[in-house]
Amino acid sequence: MQGDTQAFGVLVERYQDFIFTVVLRMLKIREEAEEVAQDAFIKAFESLSSFRGESKFSSWLYSIAYRKALDRLRKNKKYVATELIEEITEGNLESIENALGYLEDQERKQIIQECITQLPKAEAAIITFYYFEDQSVKEVAAITGLSEDNIKIKLYRSRKKLFTLLKHFVLPEISNNNGQAI
Repeated sequence: MQGDTQAFGVLVERYQDFIFTVVLRMLKIREEAEEVAQDAFIKAFESLSSFRGESKFSSWLYSIAYRKALDRLRKNKKYVATELIEEITEGNLESIENALGYLEDQERKQIIQECITQLPKAEAAIITFYYFEDQSVKEVAAITGLSEDNIKIKLYRSRKKLFTLLKHFVLPEISNNNGQAI
């Protein structure tokens, strides 16, 4: 048992940041995300003997965390109102030659993270699994319990929503002028 605990400790260290990030994107409340992430690891440890190796261990673990977060959302029955993202003014973009150059900046990550939090919770999780954890559509389907076709549709729709949120940062002069270029 001691060896199991130590080995599991290594797995916790390896996956704790990502599990917490996914759960936080779904719950949007840090304290609850910490609790749910911890609950997910406890559940995984208790269920370790049921892991059959049919999928990657990470996918199995993400699935547990995803379901725990959904359970918490159902239990709380509260939907956190999304906060408006403050628009970046045109002055902030003067030093940037084009949108691609801007997106390569370190600020890009923060803006993308903020925009992802504006997506519905399940979509934020799917985007995170697919793009940030490099899970395949099949793996995301296994984690969420949704069909592969449903995952593809949700990814497509989520990308469109994410683009809509991001374009306000990338192209503020257009979005601030009702679509009319300056």
